[in-house]
Amino acid sequence: MKLQQLRHFLFVVEEGGFRAAANRANRSQAAISASIKELEKTLDQRLFEVGNKATLTSFGESCLPKIQQFLIVYQALEDDLQAIASGDKGKIRIASVPSLVTKLLPSVLVAYSKKYPDIEIVLIDDNAVGVANRLLTGEVDLALGNCTSIDEKEIDFTLLISDPIGVVCLKSNELNTELSQSKGLEWQQLIGEPFIYNGTCRLLENTPAEALNRKARYTVENITSLFSLLRNDLGITTLPKLAFPTNEPELRWIELIEPSLNRQIGIFKLANKSISPPAQAFYELCVTYVQEHYLL
Repeated sequence: MKLQQLRHFLFVVEEGGFRAAANRANRSQAAISASIKELEKTLDQRLFEVGNKATLTSFGESCLPKIQQFLIVYQALEDDLQAIASGDKGKIRIASVPSLVTKLLPSVLVAYSKKYPDIEIVLIDDNAVGVANRLLTGEVDLALGNCTSIDEKEIDFTLLISDPIGVVCLKSNELNTELSQSKGLEWQQLIGEPFIYNGTCRLLENTPAEALNRKARYTVENITSLFSLLRNDLGITTLPKLAFPTNEPELRWIELIEPSLNRQIGIFKLANKSISPPAQAFYELCVTYVQEHYLL
């Protein structure tokens, strides 16, 4: 049984005859008749009455609603698959570091959703290591963050933003001066302060400022807990600028100038593995959007 035969059967019924069905199918009447005969041979039953080929037999009447239903489902499937192939439908799974979820991603998602309103987006926020692991295990299609924990051969990484590292302290802290706000701070100036280690402090490794990590009084991974400790004057920490909340009332972010460090934020996917058209569309839109709206 062929799909085309079922379509020809439906054309004959809907058009009320073989000649009209042939015109609709852009085929000869003989070709339509042959197609129906092959279908009847497969089913071992007549679909149309002898002598009045446009009139359905009892068997044909029983088949009609089932064939109609099948062709509707098939057409819907074909439309969905074509939409997925063109990137208009489907699902994408994205893992991102929290700072991008709050600062950069919302604008990109607005632009993407306007262009592709039928794409379902699953967004997972995690620390940099967790984001990388989710990509490597296939849990997500795309990842946003810094990929220092992954072998470069395993991923395709596109730089989006160079995010400077700074010191975070209470506004009342003696480190927060007009001079430090304009000139920045050197790591040696932080030695006398209780230091709170967080996941982004890995960026201090292999620099003189790594000494701060070794003398940390507290270790905190959760960003909410980190800011709670900071606001209660339990110490200072270092954070990328994007990780610092906009209009923070109690804390100050001051750029670290010695050493001068940046978190290289990008979007990445697995190397040597294709991603779905919707995911590829998001990848390209994200890169383009950041290039047009943000300075590297």
